[in-house]
Amino acid sequence: MKRNTLKIIFAGLFCFLFGSTGFSAFAAEYPTKPVTLVIPYPAGGSTDVTTRALANIARTHLNQPIIVENKGGGGSVVGTTLLVSKPPDGYTLGTMASGPILISWHMGKLSFNPIEDVTLIMRLTGYLLGIVVRADSSWKTLPELIEHAKKNPGKLSFGSPGVGTGGHLAMEELAFLAGVKLIHMPFKGGAETNTALLGGHVDAVSDSSGWAPLVDAGKFRLLAVYTPQRPERYSQAPTVKELGYDMVMSSPIDIIGPKNLPSATTQKIHDVFKKAMDDADYRAILKKYDMIPSYLNSKDLETALRIELDELGKIVQKVGLQKQ
Repeated sequence: MKRNTLKIIFAGLFCFLFGSTGFSAFAAEYPTKPVTLVIPYPAGGSTDVTTRALANIARTHLNQPIIVENKGGGGSVVGTTLLVSKPPDGYTLGTMASGPILISWHMGKLSFNPIEDVTLIMRLTGYLLGIVVRADSSWKTLPELIEHAKKNPGKLSFGSPGVGTGGHLAMEELAFLAGVKLIHMPFKGGAETNTALLGGHVDAVSDSSGWAPLVDAGKFRLLAVYTPQRPERYSQAPTVKELGYDMVMSSPIDIIGPKNLPSATTQKIHDVFKKAMDDADYRAILKKYDMIPSYLNSKDLETALRIELDELGKIVQKVGLQKQ
């Protein structure tokens, strides 16, 4: 009896040691094949351009190709939902536009919890959100646009990258505070919103700074931004708060993986992308889109997301988009 018991103990110890050694070897070997990075927006917008630049730098530290896949739709919900369904092996990662995703959670559009059902890796940066019109528009300022909307209720239209995105919710709250009714035209991403405005299909766009090159080219006019301070490059553009509307809206970008990603793999991914984030070329791309680095590690990211989830829930309820 004692001999059998000892055999069981030694067998269990062997399995434990072998399993631990095998797991460590696996973690040390990661990655052994290309890694896919899902961008939950179509190609051409600020999220796509900046993330592709990040991936291009990160692959040199990862020693494996990083294949970028654009999965737009649903205000970033489609791509993020696809990501969380993948195996937690480190070979499918993604960027999460946490503002739209947290908003979508409150709206009942998600099949997963955006904090509990993912592996949080790090925060990268955030968008500069603003309101633009065509340069040949008669509206030179945001107050002029608001005044027109007051005189023409339900006729002025604006585009955003989708229902529940930061640009959409920000404009809805602004309309609420200003006492005007607008028509929302959702699109799949920043490139489409810009095309719609250029073609005169919408009167304005409320979106992240994918509009910046068109502002610089003299095709768009930036009326105001939702950030706490004026952006350095567009110091002539007032904040909506300056104009008397008590609101601020930001939309950070995070790196995430499927739930239960092994800690050693998570740490390696974090370290690789942190090196890429600190690279001068990536910082230059961010500056081009007026996006400021806002690094958070996994633990601090979780804390920040819980606070943001609560704050955005209040805004969603105020605007009347909460799930019933």
